[in-house]
Amino acid sequence: MSFEEGPYVQAAAFCDQVVEDKTGALSLIRIVDVLTHTEAGADPPSEMPPVPYKLKLVLMLKSGRVTGRHELQIIPQLPSGETGDPFPVTIHLPGEQRGANVVADIGYTFKLEGVYWFHVYFNGDLLTRMPFEMKYVRLVTGAARPPAS
Repeated sequence: MSFEEGPYVQAAAFCDQVVEDKTGALSLIRIVDVLTHTEAGADPPSEMPPVPYKLKLVLMLKSGRVTGRHELQIIPQLPSGETGDPFPVTIHLPGEQRGANVVADIGYTFKLEGVYWFHVYFNGDLLTRMPFEMKYVRLVTGAARPPAS
């Protein structure tokens, strides 16, 4: 599908908080695309344990010539290439320069290190992709001293 008629992506981001004023304007607080998880101790796991994390996914779309009710699917792709369960969203596009804002609370458990791609489909066609990188830091602290001779 060609998107010459719309809709158009004005913004696509992950953030910690979204504030919407009386006019519907959005303020995105702390836009993030990388999360670093640290495990510290005498023997932290060599592989990253599952990391649950809450973030907000924000899509700001402008209608163009597309109007009416439409379906979005947001499908995560893990660093391994596997895909996760889709997040379905229904939007209404009023047409022209007006559009729709999607603010979704995403509670996601990151099980692997690497880049996760969140594919955004509009009526079954790829509209955009959003990367989110998960890093793991293993910090060995307080290790036992070798025995004295």
